[in-house]
Amino acid sequence: MFDGFAPPGFTSVSDAQVETFLRARFGGPVRGIERFGAGDWSQAYGFERDGEGYVARFSALEEDFAKDRIAARYRSPGLPIPPLIEIGEAFGGFYALSERAYGRYLEETSAARMRALLPSLFGALDAARHVDLSALSGYGLWDAGSTAAHATWQEALLDVANDRPTARIHGWKERLAAAPIGPGPFEEGYGHLQALVAACPEDRHLIHSDLLHANVLVEGARITAVLDWGSSLYGDFLYDIAWFCFFAPWFPAWQEINFAREAARHYEAIGLAVPNFEQRLRCYQVHIGLDAQAYNAFRGSWAELALCARRTLAVATPRP
Repeated sequence: MFDGFAPPGFTSVSDAQVETFLRARFGGPVRGIERFGAGDWSQAYGFERDGEGYVARFSALEEDFAKDRIAARYRSPGLPIPPLIEIGEAFGGFYALSERAYGRYLEETSAARMRALLPSLFGALDAARHVDLSALSGYGLWDAGSTAAHATWQEALLDVANDRPTARIHGWKERLAAAPIGPGPFEEGYGHLQALVAACPEDRHLIHSDLLHANVLVEGARITAVLDWGSSLYGDFLYDIAWFCFFAPWFPAWQEINFAREAARHYEAIGLAVPNFEQRLRCYQVHIGLDAQAYNAFRGSWAELALCARRTLAVATPRP
């Protein structure tokens, strides 16, 4: 919910417009058109054509679709990413057609189901960790050309305090200054980030960076799809583990699951040494919290901003 602010960049289309568009695109009838929950930057519809399932998405922005097409090249049995069929122009913006994957959203699972899914989740993250990025450059958020702007991972992390004019959420710092909680909690959290970042290695792996918010589908004890790579980064693979650690309190069913401990057990079981494990996870949680504060300030979501600010400071220092 946007608390009175609707972010720019979202192309709103009606169900009737979508049906007309799909019939014209395929030159005949399509069936079972259903609208999925709206994202901030796109709108998605599922449908069937000749017995096959597809997803059509519409947005004012092309870049996220282009990143999905690139990410699909990295798909594997362990990292299921639906193939993207085509990208084109529609309704003054863009559309993307993908093969449809099926399942429930990861965040809808019970604690027991989530525990059963952990091997598949860690397997997907391992597959992402093994993606060969040697021919690509940069750290942090990568673009439709597969290039990230920062020379180092630590530089990319510290950039969270910059309100860049080219960023999608430009203007967040001014809105944060006007927010009920003000900029103080963000500045305090950023001080913790500066102190923690030295523990982070200059490794470069494929990071999804948004494995919640209806971006992972599951069925039984396996992940069936990892969707929406628009927020994807190049950097330390532990960043995706930190997402679950940071946002776990938002999901009451998962309160008995210690994601950090489960991840450490997994890495020990596969024989992967992870130096400075705790410090790195703490650093990335602080960064995720700061990024969430910037995003919610941009949206004008003051209640969520306050929650993220409190959570950021709670994870910034180790518990006794």
